[in-house]
Amino acid sequence: MTKSSPVASPWWSPDTHTDRRPALLKRNAVRRALRAHLESAGFTEVECGALAASPGNEAHLHAFATDLLTVSGEATRAYLHTSPEFAAKKLLAAGETKIFDFARVFRNRERGPLHAPEFTMLEWYRAREPYDAVMDDCVALIRRAAETTGIATFTWRGRTCDPFAPPERLVVGDAFLRFAGIDLLATLDRQGVGNRGLLADAAARAGFTVATDDNWADIFSKVLVARVEPQLGLGRLTILDRYPRCEAALARAAPDDPRLSDRFEVYASGVELANGFGELTDAAEQRRRFEAEMNEMQCIYGTRYPVDEDFLAALAVMPPASGVALGFDRLVVLATAARRIDDVLWTPAPPFEQTGHEG
Repeated sequence: MTKSSPVASPWWSPDTHTDRRPALLKRNAVRRALRAHLESAGFTEVECGALAASPGNEAHLHAFATDLLTVSGEATRAYLHTSPEFAAKKLLAAGETKIFDFARVFRNRERGPLHAPEFTMLEWYRAREPYDAVMDDCVALIRRAAETTGIATFTWRGRTCDPFAPPERLVVGDAFLRFAGIDLLATLDRQGVGNRGLLADAAARAGFTVATDDNWADIFSKVLVARVEPQLGLGRLTILDRYPRCEAALARAAPDDPRLSDRFEVYASGVELANGFGELTDAAEQRRRFEAEMNEMQCIYGTRYPVDEDFLAALAVMPPASGVALGFDRLVVLATAARRIDDVLWTPAPPFEQTGHEG
């Protein structure tokens, strides 16, 4: 007779909750500290509604759908937002200048040590301020979290990072050369459109298996995940900057190179913590990008999401701005030395079948 595996106690088991509670209280303390930091810098806290006409228009982001019913029972499709970005930018169009939101957001097909279907995203925006300003915000907030929990070194799967050391700022193209031996910029045309054949050949020479149906973005992601990301944020924070324009659907083009964009990500111990943009404010260009993303989603997954026309109308009058989305729960994981994201969620999602991201 085969001995069955022990079943883990549910999170609400008193003994389990007693073990979890210290990290959860630290989560609360970090949230208070980050809120105080932003408010002292002149930011206004806002609360963006979770129901949206469109959940976002990125090909690989999957939403939860629902129906809004009238009294008579007529249904209108709505979605739980994958980010508060559309609503926050409408507030910028309305006249707000420095805002932040501890937003509850929802992403389908995501469950793993660093992924949850419902999580907290700290998102903030600065209108009419330099792109570098929100990078500085990221570093300051990450350090504030570490100070609050009293941790000197972040560790994830054996990789360590000193959040107080001066961060490294690394261009994406340089990272591909350094860690994968691939000249990424040589695979982009003058407007930042990727040449699939050139990148496929370079990836094959670097030891990657490229499927016949892999497009440029698929190959880019394979290299990024396998060779680049594990090397980022080691010893100190890494700001991975100037993404190819075709990998930045909501970011403006870099002013000195139309192949690239004002998009960055912040890494610690190989973990992506934040994703920031110099925001695109050209409504016609944004529509074109959304349609391209939804065409790709339709091709890969057989579905697409509507475009939020109200968002595009607001974008046309929104001032220049820069913004960041920071995974608050992931930051707490690192700041408390937790094993996984569920350890720092007060009420983790039910144990549905584990699918999607596992990294």
